Amino acid sequence: MQKFDFAIIGGGILGTAISYWLSSLYEVKVCIIEKDSIAAHASSKNTGVVHSPFYLDPQKRKKIAKAALISHDLWRDFALSRNIPWKQCGTIEVALDEKQHKTLEKYIMWGKENGISDNELELLDSTQVSKKEPNIRCYSGIYCSRDVSTDYGVLTNELSKSSDKQGTKLFLGHQVKDVKNKDDGIGLGLDDGSSIECNFLINCAGGHSLEIAKKLGIAQDYSALHFRGEYWVAQSQCANLVNTNIYSVAKFSNFPFLDPHWIKRANGQTEIGPNAVPVADPETYSGYVGNVPKTLSKIKEILSGNSRKLFLNSEFLTLVSKEWKSSLSKTAMVNRVKQFIPAIKPSFFTRRGTAGIRSPIITKKGEFLSEILELDTKNSFHIINYNSPGATGAPAYAAFIVKKLQDKGILNLQIKPNKGIWNFQKIVEQMS
Repeated sequence: MQKFDFAIIGGGILGTAISYWLSSLYEVKVCIIEKDSIAAHASSKNTGVVHSPFYLDPQKRKKIAKAALISHDLWRDFALSRNIPWKQCGTIEVALDEKQHKTLEKYIMWGKENGISDNELELLDSTQVSKKEPNIRCYSGIYCSRDVSTDYGVLTNELSKSSDKQGTKLFLGHQVKDVKNKDDGIGLGLDDGSSIECNFLINCAGGHSLEIAKKLGIAQDYSALHFRGEYWVAQSQCANLVNTNIYSVAKFSNFPFLDPHWIKRANGQTEIGPNAVPVADPETYSGYVGNVPKTLSKIKEILSGNSRKLFLNSEFLTLVSKEWKSSLSKTAMVNRVKQFIPAIKPSFFTRRGTAGIRSPIITKKGEFLSEILELDTKNSFHIINYNSPGATGAPAYAAFIVKKLQDKGILNLQIKPNKGIWNFQKIVEQMS
């Protein structure tokens, strides 16, 4: 039995950022419990884009929009100080018709409200887009010059080293099997039979965060689905047809189906994707069935839970069938991108790229939850539905969470002199 002041479940980018702030600001015993390695899942299996929040509704997603805006410079300073790739490439989000153009006009207003300056965000007509990228065909586009490509997996591991130097204890390769309330904190049972006690638990378990919360009797009205996003890698001879990240306006904004991207990675690689293929759990990175018992359990959950309403929605089922098709057929995936880069061909793509998994939360009404879900008990705090641009916003959002714990009296301790890599007080003032 080991005892800690704070135990964090999840060694991804958010859990690591929170551990960094706790260990650098306070004289407390902190541990991270991670069933694999640091940044093994969503924190590494993503596009690596440092997003600007022009596409986020400032009313519904104000918190993560602000965190993404603030964290851009935090990540830049951190990356450059440690020689981590930081490739300024910009993003063009394209509209293919007048209806989508109206969405871009809305994004321009959102971007300004979210704090992006006028000289970093501009609305272009088709001719202006073609001047920037001759191989793009579209009705119009938003050009955001501040978007960057980096490597979040490397960033997370480097941040973990900083946290480790401050005293954070890592339990890697340990899965939490049991979570129980105790009179003076939380008891955690691990898969190797060992146990950990903590005064306070922070749940940052990503695709498993809802499952952890339910073990403590909360979030019972929610369920989760898992969608794998797949990519194909462009051969080197065609990788520079377009030198900017290209996104396209989502046709169905009520569903977490991302319309196709052309991504310029920090390592020079170009990928197209994603789709959104339903899978049984947050680690089914290949194949379609995965672990059979987990698959059967997930089917049972869908048939009896909130997700059942979604699977009775004909529009949702039609979209799912198209996502399956783009997974089974490379040509179907490429044809989605040909809508705005007509020069590409299936033969340009000979191997699959990164596959990542999103785990959106479904409400009692059978709808996708768009906001981050923050829930707490006397001795725990749970961050659920932390999806894109979560990696971008992690440093500032983690500082916001720590400030929130301060305000609740959970961190009623003397703050250490600020010797860290970022200025905590300045960040929380910006977040508020």
